Amino acid sequence: MSESIFLKACRGEAVERTPVWFMRQAGRSLPGYRKLREKHDVLSLTQIPELAAQVSREPVDLLGVDAAILFADIMLLPIAMGIDVRIVEGVGPVIDQPLDQPESISRLKAFSSDRVGYLQETIRILRSTLSVPLIGFSGAPFTLASYLIEGKPSRTWVKTKRFMLEHPDNWDKLMSILSDGVIGYLKAQVDAGAQALQLFDSWVGCLSPEQYRTQVLPHVQRIFVALKNSKVPRLHFGTHTAGLLKDFSNVDCEVIGVDWRISLSDAKRQVEGKSLQGNLDPVTLLAPWETIQRSVDGLLSEVDSKKGYIFNLGHGMPPEADDKVVKKLVEYVHSK
Repeated sequence: MSESIFLKACRGEAVERTPVWFMRQAGRSLPGYRKLREKHDVLSLTQIPELAAQVSREPVDLLGVDAAILFADIMLLPIAMGIDVRIVEGVGPVIDQPLDQPESISRLKAFSSDRVGYLQETIRILRSTLSVPLIGFSGAPFTLASYLIEGKPSRTWVKTKRFMLEHPDNWDKLMSILSDGVIGYLKAQVDAGAQALQLFDSWVGCLSPEQYRTQVLPHVQRIFVALKNSKVPRLHFGTHTAGLLKDFSNVDCEVIGVDWRISLSDAKRQVEGKSLQGNLDPVTLLAPWETIQRSVDGLLSEVDSKKGYIFNLGHGMPPEADDKVVKKLVEYVHSK
């Protein structure tokens, strides 16, 4: 497995073809997942190991991707840390009692791996059946904090940034607690058999470079340093990070993932000594095949696609994606 093209690309080694996987490939657009969702809500599905493993494995079997990602939800860690979360259809994670005051931070419990035994069992099942590497993941502290403080997904993150600016000491405390949780959560995934780890910081691009550098980056750096001894590739991904990519990539990891708002050639100039992952606009999957093909050709022309590069979307797979088109895309990238 260590010779898989995905793991070799993570390490910056030459590969015979460009590796492909997609964020949110497990679920959303695939028929097996949709059928399971007729009987199970998202959080329940993630906590039934046999079914979560089935969802994780489906894109490997159906699309031919070069890595599987654990089917889980970004809110499983806060739930394991004592926070009540519900998923509202069409809205996303909702927390009825958000941590929007300094005193509310005390409601967060220290992470313990025995609260995610179901996730570890899912990983063990997958490792016994997969022929490609398995990626574990977690939300990053800022993104998790934004859900906890806002109480639901936001487009402005006003409450989160206000908390950060008004209560810097308590913000640091919250980020430290979440970082400890992320470290324990990801180590538990490696202990169960995950062969790579991705940290998602989906909303961190709402910050200024200075805010990110002083109030977020030190915590992220600590996470990646703590995971170094796990001896698996570590991937760092965020959206809207073009304006802070130099700082965003200033962590001890192997791979930096970027969204579609920056060219790969520009990203490569800023990300030194690390592999790149990305960055096709997910909506491109809904375009005519000729447009998809042209977009992929342009993207691949900007990098050495067979050394230190992993093809992916710039964010998650759209639910409307046609799995037949996605499979054709995988085959096309493999042929380049």
